[in-house]
Amino acid sequence: MSSPIISKKIDAKNYVWSSANNQYAILEQETLEIIIGLSKGIALDVLTSKLAAKNKISKQEILPLLKDLKTQFFSENQDSKYQSNEVFKSVKIPDTFKLTYTYTSNNTHVRVAFESELEASFIHPKFAHLASTPKNTYDTEFKVFIKKERIYLVKNNTIYDAWTKEQLHYFQGKFSMEFIQAIYGENEDKWMGVFHASAVSNQKKAVLFLGDSGNGKSTSLALLQKHGFDCMADDFVPVLAANKNVYHFPAAISIKQKSLQTLMPFYQELQNAKEYHLKRLHKIVRYLPPNDNCTPKHLPCNDLVFIKYSKDAPLSFTKLAKEDAFQQLVPDSWISPRKENAQKFLNWFQNTNCYQLTYSETNALITTVSKLFQNES
Repeated sequence: MSSPIISKKIDAKNYVWSSANNQYAILEQETLEIIIGLSKGIALDVLTSKLAAKNKISKQEILPLLKDLKTQFFSENQDSKYQSNEVFKSVKIPDTFKLTYTYTSNNTHVRVAFESELEASFIHPKFAHLASTPKNTYDTEFKVFIKKERIYLVKNNTIYDAWTKEQLHYFQGKFSMEFIQAIYGENEDKWMGVFHASAVSNQKKAVLFLGDSGNGKSTSLALLQKHGFDCMADDFVPVLAANKNVYHFPAAISIKQKSLQTLMPFYQELQNAKEYHLKRLHKIVRYLPPNDNCTPKHLPCNDLVFIKYSKDAPLSFTKLAKEDAFQQLVPDSWISPRKENAQKFLNWFQNTNCYQLTYSETNALITTVSKLFQNES
């Protein structure tokens, strides 16, 4: 029987993954040994006695810790966001849809029908630049409608799943996942993960820019795109397990109001671009289409840059500890729950270079990133 956990030592730290709930943690050696013991089925009372004797403390002090670890690493995650198709058998797909678009990418046609403008507002703005007149032939078809306060996604005339309005971001994430599966012909279990980042390339390799919302990922991506680099993805960066390559995700770049002053000198089209009020996120954004030079469609990536724009700040570009990078990367990411993909993720992360970049001037950003691509940093 295979172990329900994976552990990998990176820079003297133990990085651990649990198959029960697809959770990651960084553990000290003694804690890892406890987890290994639990994974082998050693009884709590046996482990408790052993640890109490080793650390010269009472069993009563040790037992709560062991119970917490057992719950954390070996209890299945009950927070299911998706439901069985059985739930939807009584739901009728509408007969008419007000808006229909065909989005074309990677020589693949994806047709999406929306029951009304409300449903279209959840998806279309980020993909409008890919839209053409609906075609009679297409590779995959989706339909989106709302019924009884739930957003339904239909794939090839079968209801795929449904979400409440409070789960709108899960719906949008699932649509994006289905979209990359459609344009690249790779099922979800073939993807190592999807990272909340911006991906830039020089047509030889990719670099991921990460950071909290508002730190300037998308703004930096737009600036780099205007200075000779390619936009591979914004916000949703898919990485395939087989080759650990970043794949081009052709959605538009989200530009917040506070970035307009910086970007308008480079993108006059933003002046008259439509504004979208994202009430759930309390943001007003405009969308900027990515450049069309993204060839090849997938590239290796071994550089993670945690970026922050800070007004009047001097340029700072330093190595970031792997432990700090991991703790920022994982919570904002979707990482495949398949054991073999989790192993590939840890192997990939071990071989990445992690940096912290703070800047305020565009020229400093361009120069620093150019050196990184040239391996001169």
